[in-house]
Amino acid sequence: MNDDFVICVRDVKSGAFIPEPGSTKFLVVPPDKLPSPTQKTKQGDWVEAVIEEATVVPATAAAPATGDLLVFIHGYNNGQDAIMERHRLLRADLERIGFKGAVASYDWPSAESALNYLEDRSDAKQTALRLVDDCIALFASIQRPDCRINVHLLAHSTGAYVIREAFDDADDRPAVAQRNWMVSQIALIGGDISSGSMSEGNATTESLMRHCVRLTNYSNPYDSVLKLSNVKRLGAAPRVGRVGLPDDAPQKCVDVDCGPYFHALKEGRAKFVGTFCHSWHIGDPVFAQDLLDTMRGDLDRNVIPTRAMEAGKLTLTKPS
Repeated sequence: MNDDFVICVRDVKSGAFIPEPGSTKFLVVPPDKLPSPTQKTKQGDWVEAVIEEATVVPATAAAPATGDLLVFIHGYNNGQDAIMERHRLLRADLERIGFKGAVASYDWPSAESALNYLEDRSDAKQTALRLVDDCIALFASIQRPDCRINVHLLAHSTGAYVIREAFDDADDRPAVAQRNWMVSQIALIGGDISSGSMSEGNATTESLMRHCVRLTNYSNPYDSVLKLSNVKRLGAAPRVGRVGLPDDAPQKCVDVDCGPYFHALKEGRAKFVGTFCHSWHIGDPVFAQDLLDTMRGDLDRNVIPTRAMEAGKLTLTKPS
């Protein structure tokens, strides 16, 4: 087993990470271990190791090296044990079906209690910009003529809020906005942001749309955790991970309705970490295949084999 790559922005107390914002640390985590401050490495060494693992096609005289890096951004109420279990399950799912790139996790400070939701969301916003500075813009700045790495983002739950705020804040800072940075594919699972914010021209998501090639939202009307978050917001707008994208979402966005597929799933035969209705994606082979085809970008959104058109909606489905 290979080591795991983690960007951690948790603070340190008594030699251990705590669920409070801190400085950015680049970790190389040994197999079966949890993140620790002792695993911190130099940024340059970490980046080189990630590029080496992410490279899929070596450079030739006629073409540069190419590869893929998938960055996983977790949600609220997540301890590092759950984060690493998801990270390793996601990586194994993808490698089993042919993914040759690298997987890294962006570990922002969240507690292990649902009662900490609002504080976690505040910490998410506080650390969001680090995702651009210390991950996306970092890899954009080191792209070389002989090596092109596609960066993809997979955001779970409040992780969708992290990337939305990160992209928006980045465009507000001239030093970052002037850089030519892009991500390839963004995928949201159990996305805990309002569906309405994903409308064409919405100020909160304009930057998100500007800096990605495609955004895929996996929605599930049976996600009761997102109903809980609505209660915490005193009846705020429906979440995109529960009701899907609005009808006026930008053309580069696609909604995959997972409701029928999820409804047919049985909790006992699926691997998952967390609450089943909200966290079933990582550990599910059909979702893994859909995500891999999305990252590859070889197929149009309408002909990915794990999708079918039902009642005018793209739905996740097990291929026949």
